[in-house]
Amino acid sequence: MALLLGLTSLAVTAQEKYPSRPIEFIVPWGPGGGADQLARKAAPLMEKELKVSLPVINVAGATGQTGLNKMLTSPADGYSISIFIADTLALQMESGTNWKLDDIVPAAIMIRQPSAFFVAENSPLKTWKDVEAEAKKRPLKVGVTGFGSADDLHVIYFNGKGLKLISVPFPKPSERYIAILGGHADLLYEQLGDVRSFLDGKQMRPVVIFADQRFPAFKDVPTGKELGHSIIINQFRAVAMKRGTDPQRVKAISDALAKVAASEEFKAYLKDQYADENSYIPASGAVDFMKHEFDTMKKYAPKK
Repeated sequence: MALLLGLTSLAVTAQEKYPSRPIEFIVPWGPGGGADQLARKAAPLMEKELKVSLPVINVAGATGQTGLNKMLTSPADGYSISIFIADTLALQMESGTNWKLDDIVPAAIMIRQPSAFFVAENSPLKTWKDVEAEAKKRPLKVGVTGFGSADDLHVIYFNGKGLKLISVPFPKPSERYIAILGGHADLLYEQLGDVRSFLDGKQMRPVVIFADQRFPAFKDVPTGKELGHSIIINQFRAVAMKRGTDPQRVKAISDALAKVAASEEFKAYLKDQYADENSYIPASGAVDFMKHEFDTMKKYAPKK
């Protein structure tokens, strides 16, 4: 009888409608940054498709690992999903990282953006040449997401070119932004769209953009490439689930994200974020994309 009841329970679980209750949407960063913006844009659009609520929960710390671990320690039942970004992927180069890329299943890549070094509008550093000259005289503090991140790789790269840059990690985006606006840091490494309000408000400005070509909106700002710096690690943000989740549940999330990406509202969001209009990559291509990005990161990692 007990065996029969157990089998019945398993059958009921297997046949359970998904989703049938709210899905926890984890953002492994503080409020206000690009990861948070993506989740808060995607969640209400996904709710229309999935017919359940997706409360957004910010769990900042350890370059995104605190929030990621919250998802990885939850049941693999599809009721906990997380934003996963390039900065956290970069940590796979650290031997002490306690998770593997195989521990997650990316449901989709949702946004890809170029990054830049920014200064406060009132900074005495007006151009990248100014930054180079000053960074040869004294150490400049750079606000980054965390040590070992894609942000940090850029700092390490330019230190190798003879500049004196120091990474100063801030897990909460608002802290990074306040740092350069308040003069507590000299530079900020960030994505253009993430600080759009500060750019529009004339509080910050980019001094170099890491992209293949200049942006029309910032036509006077050089790319790193034209200055002889080949490093381009575009920020990406994905939605991930825990390995072991029923493939049909992964598909349900992936299908909902595909509809989000195809919506006019999300396309407008990508434009507002200065993002690649072809940012979306479905689950079928997401792992290969991440592996390619990781190989790029390894090219610029310090040799050990």
